[in-house]
Amino acid sequence: MPAAPNSTSSPLAALTEFTWSPQPATAQLIQRLLNECLSRCSFAAELSQRMLNETGTRLVDWLDHFGLPDDDPVVRELSDVGYVRADRSSGTVVWEHRQGLFPRVRLHDGVSRQLAIKVESVVEFLGAYGLTGLVIEGPPLASLREATVARENDIEVIVVERHGSTEFDANPAEDVPLAAILRHSEALRLRRRDYASDDDGFIHAIQLIEPAIADLGRDRACDLFFAAEREYWLRRNKAGRIQKARQDALGLGWANHDHHTYRSSRQNFSLLIAFLERLGFKCRERFYAGREAGWGAQVIEHPATGVTIFADVDMSPEEVSLDFSHTSLPPRNRLGTVGLWCALHGEAFLQAGMHHLECQFDFAATRDQLKDAGIETMRPFTDLPYLRQAFTKGEQWMVDPARIERIRSAGLITDAQAEQFLSKGALGSHLEILQREEGYKGFNQHGINEIISATDPRSANKV
Repeated sequence: MPAAPNSTSSPLAALTEFTWSPQPATAQLIQRLLNECLSRCSFAAELSQRMLNETGTRLVDWLDHFGLPDDDPVVRELSDVGYVRADRSSGTVVWEHRQGLFPRVRLHDGVSRQLAIKVESVVEFLGAYGLTGLVIEGPPLASLREATVARENDIEVIVVERHGSTEFDANPAEDVPLAAILRHSEALRLRRRDYASDDDGFIHAIQLIEPAIADLGRDRACDLFFAAEREYWLRRNKAGRIQKARQDALGLGWANHDHHTYRSSRQNFSLLIAFLERLGFKCRERFYAGREAGWGAQVIEHPATGVTIFADVDMSPEEVSLDFSHTSLPPRNRLGTVGLWCALHGEAFLQAGMHHLECQFDFAATRDQLKDAGIETMRPFTDLPYLRQAFTKGEQWMVDPARIERIRSAGLITDAQAEQFLSKGALGSHLEILQREEGYKGFNQHGINEIISATDPRSANKV
């Protein structure tokens, strides 16, 4: 777990409730274990190289878990580097690391080490490699599917497809509600997003997700919802489409997603958080970048799907002491970067779609490869030994003239700015390139402040 919640009564306690730090000893152990697997399994070694060369990603960021024999000497090292036992009711012995982003470790009574790789679809992975005749554990559309794709020198390579499941062994007898999954998937993918009133948009979303939860459970409903969200964002983001095609060519999909970012108006922020909590999300750290920044953010995480949300909102200094995720934020007579983006394009939850999707990459390789594909990236806003981040150059979206007139007449933008948005549009969405080291789970607050300012539509021509 992160540092224990701060029990002080200080109004700033919530801002320090979660403290993440690099975990170098754990990272060294995981990399050593991975390297040993790669040295003994040619399939894994080839896959790792192709991931880097063809997608700009690193195999270590695709790891779902390691499977180790009960008597593997590495097991004795796990507790020394921060792993704790979190055994399952099924009797499976599991080790988890709660202070950083690391794969789980499960023990088994065999002799092979198992290298389990997360993918969006087992079938897509097998097809990409021409692997026919292999057994896929778990029926179609099951919550967990897996297939062993290589065995060599006591190393097994397994690809794992999850839909809200945290289990390890696929159930061949799982009663999969195929019709319900397809019905709710279609409904979420076709969700109406544009209403005269945003309240009606949130009500509609609730009316879609509640039956999905009732039929499928919160975890599977959450998985379907964010698959639809990524699809909607992808239609409006060229960089995302290019990178997704590169990852699909290796049968990987978006299983390397790090977080999804939503921009929200002040009036709708608590509605956004409430919807996410309805899906089973848990609030993590809060951000406030300072008086000059004018924004705050709530990090919120789903324990079963692994989806993490970074939710941005304009905020005043005096509001930092509030639980701003669960308190209605009153209107104000100015727009910060986040509020202006929503005023121009609509809520990220509704009309606009996500501001960006951030995935885990090899930072330098991905930027170089995307440049060769015609996609430029902005200057990195985080360049730390354990965290590197950069946006692709933003999509320029045309803006509904009615939206522009609404905020111009309210005195929230100048006539010159209104003319600029009418003629040139405004920055829309991005793909974010991220590289984490040493399992670092947090974010760079100073860097985020810089990129928030850099993506303000009012200064877009200066970016």
